Amino acid sequence: MPTAAQTYRDNAILSASPSRLLTMLYDRLLLDLNCAKDALDADDIAVADYRLTHAVDILTALAGSLRLDVWNAAESLLGLYIYVSNALIHCRVTRDVALVIEAIALLEPLRQAWHQAADSLSSGTSWETDGADENSEVVAIA
Repeated sequence: MPTAAQTYRDNAILSASPSRLLTMLYDRLLLDLNCAKDALDADDIAVADYRLTHAVDILTALAGSLRLDVWNAAESLLGLYIYVSNALIHCRVTRDVALVIEAIALLEPLRQAWHQAADSLSSGTSWETDGADENSEVVAIA
């Protein structure tokens, strides 16, 4: 039987807008990366592996949600997701914490930018989207 916390989390996910889902994914991604970094520093390989694997799963979901046909910048973002995923997979083998630190440095500014964009959408601020029609989400996810 699900706990109250699990039910609340599941309902929050199911009722979230596409832009809110994106920010939730980025929040969890950065949480996983920071926990993986701490686990590697503490030589806790099991936790590091779990967190790195989950981070790669999130990056895979983010990459799969990109709409290359709607948003011109999606291809560049896809390249970044692939680069970071490969670095994290390599980190699982080498235990090189510098790769996780680099991933955090690359993704944290994006997390902040997506939060700003989502906040702007929810406050009704107008956005110009390069190549998207007026009914498309700024985040261009499926």
